[in-house]
Amino acid sequence: MPDSNRRNFLLSTAALAAIAASGRAGQPSTKPEPINKPEPKALKPDPVLEKRKFGNTDMMVTVLGFGGAEIGFQQTAVDTVKTLLNSALDAGLNVIDTAECYAGSEESIGAAVSHRRKDYYLFTKVGHMDGHSATDGWTKGSIAKSIDRSLERLKTDHLDLVLLHSCDKATLEKGECIEALEAAKKAGKTRYIGYSGDTIHAQYAIETGRFDALQTSVNIADQECIELTLPKAKEKNMGVIAKRPIANVAWRYDTKPENGYFVEYWNRLQKLAYDFTQGEARQDQGPKGAAGTALRFTLAVPGVHVAIVGTTRPERWKSNAQMLHDGGALSPEQFKAIREKWAKVSEGWTGQT
Repeated sequence: MPDSNRRNFLLSTAALAAIAASGRAGQPSTKPEPINKPEPKALKPDPVLEKRKFGNTDMMVTVLGFGGAEIGFQQTAVDTVKTLLNSALDAGLNVIDTAECYAGSEESIGAAVSHRRKDYYLFTKVGHMDGHSATDGWTKGSIAKSIDRSLERLKTDHLDLVLLHSCDKATLEKGECIEALEAAKKAGKTRYIGYSGDTIHAQYAIETGRFDALQTSVNIADQECIELTLPKAKEKNMGVIAKRPIANVAWRYDTKPENGYFVEYWNRLQKLAYDFTQGEARQDQGPKGAAGTALRFTLAVPGVHVAIVGTTRPERWKSNAQMLHDGGALSPEQFKAIREKWAKVSEGWTGQT
């Protein structure tokens, strides 16, 4: 995911040089010397991303979407977010995913691209709310207030999708949080509703039949959902968003990382030992490198419609899009090899919330 800004515009002219040369020769020119201008360098066209129908909704989503967690938690400057998101929209992005609890992400997105609201689908999540305990974030009142807050922060009059943010099965069974989303949908504050989470909690959410979409962890180090929940979501024609599609890039660490967010996937990748996460392949930025193979694997999983990747670096989204465009679909043979390796060593591994 990461890099830095680039974009240079070059101007060149030889007229003054030609005049100076004729003056030095002592022979004033009666007509200008021909100017040999270099042919302008053709700009590489933006990669064309595949679009998939998002379940039983009216949305056609690009397979690569933008995840807003990093810009919030890393407190990315708004000017950088503006450059990042506007260039991504220009290149074809049409899905932006965020959450109430992503530390300023909603405000930054609203400031950056609210004026282009018709150019993208906007997803957010409720439940893990600022200043709320784990329990009171799931009441009807707190969810309603959270949605109103999100609308204000994102500078929009409606959301395309609101998801419950990883609440557990027991909370779902009470029904209050689902009713709150249904009320928001009826009021026109969101067009669709969904659940974000994993394991038996996601399984229960799907089985209720009350959600339009599922967001869940699916990647080379997190494949429980491929058998547990995705087939059920597909049966119900739910839109599916893959979170953590490149396994937090955990292969980049030579030794066990200190940040707990990366540890579980790092431990798993040590045992999985895929050839594309070893040696030089870890640094390969092309479609056959670690990131390229991981992302293409996630998008090859049956039922997945869009993979959400976060970044704070403006050129990264476009380079990821180019990588997908150049690499194309993962081969059935490589997909099968990754699945077989998982089946061999993944005993007891569950989806990571």
